[in-house]
Amino acid sequence: MSKLMVGLCVAVAFGMVACEKKLDTDQKRASYAIGQQLGKNFKDNNVEFDADVLVMALKDVKDNKASKMTQEEMGKAMQKLQEMAQAKQGEVAETNKKKGEEYLAKNKTAANVKTTESGLQYVVEKEGEGKTPSDTDEVKVHYTGTLTDGTKFDSSVDRGQPAEFPVNGVIKGWTEALKLMKEGSKYKLTIPSDLAYGPMGRPGIPPNSVLLFDVELLEVKKTASAAPAPTAKPAKKKN
Repeated sequence: MSKLMVGLCVAVAFGMVACEKKLDTDQKRASYAIGQQLGKNFKDNNVEFDADVLVMALKDVKDNKASKMTQEEMGKAMQKLQEMAQAKQGEVAETNKKKGEEYLAKNKTAANVKTTESGLQYVVEKEGEGKTPSDTDEVKVHYTGTLTDGTKFDSSVDRGQPAEFPVNGVIKGWTEALKLMKEGSKYKLTIPSDLAYGPMGRPGIPPNSVLLFDVELLEVKKTASAAPAPTAKPAKKKN
């Protein structure tokens, strides 16, 4: 567990004990916002902690009290915490993998669903008449991404601005789907986890998640030079 994560632990705990206070100053509102963001980070990383004990440690530091644990003890405790988080992530990944396989098997039989050799599933809602992109092209799209339970994790539509990114700079499921589409097309994509983020997941996307996207291909841009980093966060290829 990094020093940064340790710092986040303390900050989140401090935010939690303050949750009963009125958010009547800029400082309190900013502190609450930070706590919400860090709490979500904890949840996404499967980190479990005791808020009361974390607050106790924070107060000890503030009051210049001696640590109740040695540096060696704290190092071992943080290592154990990381091991538990990794084990929890493994359990979640295994559960999601099974659920994902069941979802894909059922969805495959739904009306108008086409399945490619890789396992990508899609429905053509509207077939465009423009250009079809290649790996080296950049595209402009509108999209909304959700988990199979309906949880929305990102949407260029909600932001009110199309996303632009290189075809070969996104997750495999997106790259494959985009090369099937023409400008003006609207597809519904069901992307298996191995064509998305796999067992690692990412913030807002649990490990081994099947991802659902509504995608509209607005424009294909021919690019001769290296394309800029994609702005479509959920579709960005994981390094």
